[in-house]
Amino acid sequence: MSTQGRRERERAERQRAIIAAARDLALAEGWDAVTTRRLAAEIEYSQPVLYSHFKGKDAIMAAVAVEGFAELAARLVSARASAADPRQAVADVAAAYAAFAEQRPAIYDAMFTLAVDLPFASQDVPTDLARGFAELAETVRPFVGDDDLEAVTETFWSGLHGLVTLMRSGRLRRADHDRRLAVLVDRFAR
Repeated sequence: MSTQGRRERERAERQRAIIAAARDLALAEGWDAVTTRRLAAEIEYSQPVLYSHFKGKDAIMAAVAVEGFAELAARLVSARASAADPRQAVADVAAAYAAFAEQRPAIYDAMFTLAVDLPFASQDVPTDLARGFAELAETVRPFVGDDDLEAVTETFWSGLHGLVTLMRSGRLRRADHDRRLAVLVDRFAR
């Protein structure tokens, strides 16, 4: 093994450790607890080492968000693939999306509510974000008819995001979540 190969491997391992520490700390204590000083202490490297991998906290949050998109996309793929029929796929994908937001709130926030430097709705969108959106599109495709698939997908996604965000912030009653999700599914799976 060459010295260069070992250095690249060690650099990649450090970067993964930084992302994992940020994710774990954010899940445990929220994004306010994630600072470069705290991360440096968590992974036992100096702050300059962190800055050699990331420009700052925002770039670390973006890296966590990209991993979150990969995880969400995998969950959506699994939910749609295991559904018995297209209507059930809409219900299962909606439930998987809502469960992800509920189970991984800090990651969901990095992905969709906090300001991170990631391109959305452009050619430069990260692959895993595009994969998740494509999965939502394939889920609603059987029900689109003559409508624009992208617009219907964006509206379905917006509905899911709105329900999840309003419930998480206490603006909608948690007890009625399943009923609201069923209404949304019914509207998109006709």
